[in-house]
Amino acid sequence: MFVEIFSIIAPVFLCAGIGFAWAKKGVPFETAFVTRLVTNVGFPCLIFATLVKVDLTFETMGTMGFASLATVAVFAAVAIPLLRLLRLEQRTFLPVVIFANTGNMGLPLCLLAFGEQGLALGIAYFAVSALLVFTLGPAIAAGTAKPSEVLRIPLVWAVLAALLVKFLALPLPGWLVRTVELLGDFAIPLMLITLGASLARLRIESLPRSLGLSVLRLGMGFLVGWGAAEVLGYEGAARGVLIIECAMPVAVFNYLYAQLHDNRPAEVAGTVLVSTALSFLTLPALMWFVMTP
Repeated sequence: MFVEIFSIIAPVFLCAGIGFAWAKKGVPFETAFVTRLVTNVGFPCLIFATLVKVDLTFETMGTMGFASLATVAVFAAVAIPLLRLLRLEQRTFLPVVIFANTGNMGLPLCLLAFGEQGLALGIAYFAVSALLVFTLGPAIAAGTAKPSEVLRIPLVWAVLAALLVKFLALPLPGWLVRTVELLGDFAIPLMLITLGASLARLRIESLPRSLGLSVLRLGMGFLVGWGAAEVLGYEGAARGVLIIECAMPVAVFNYLYAQLHDNRPAEVAGTVLVSTALSFLTLPALMWFVMTP
């Protein structure tokens, strides 16, 4: 079991480590450009290619998407009164607690632990989670919502296109499938390298607060993921994927939104950094738990 767990988490460490070392050496790394490339091209192609190829029912995918929406709602239900009790600003810290890094870290772990089935299930969770991150995240940070922004998110169109192809059993030309798969293949390693580069540039401003919020994000995520899996009767890959995605650290996008709207970006950056560091330390235990029958 130890060797199997190591084989899952080692690629995550190594890819993120490359990005971290690259940034620390001062070599130019265009994080904004790479993020846009992965978000607008890599992710959509990965999502489309995986959903079209993997043999999962619409019911299974829909249930995982519902689980994503439900768990984020539970995170918010816990976080809102708790942040009020602690007198922490909702616009700054609410996204930190409810939006996890289900893409950069979650998807690689789902793939490495459970293969293409795990990746497909992870994508179903991530698609809904990312939709919330890209719409509610800026809305919370700015204090205003723009529902029309949903139509500008490429991954939404990728999911819809994949479901249409599967539902209508549309034949796709081989050159198109190979092209989409090729473009999707760069998403996961590039995501991890970008994660490492981003972490290398972040700084901790308030360690006690960052540590407390990080423990809350990881602990609450694990408990909610485990509880949701039990309630939904999930087993095997579905159970593991749900727990993994819920237990991920703070999403890097939270820092970008905080910086854009001047919502204490240094403190948000510290929470992203600390939660990710803690997540790396707890990954062996997490992977052991989800892979134990």
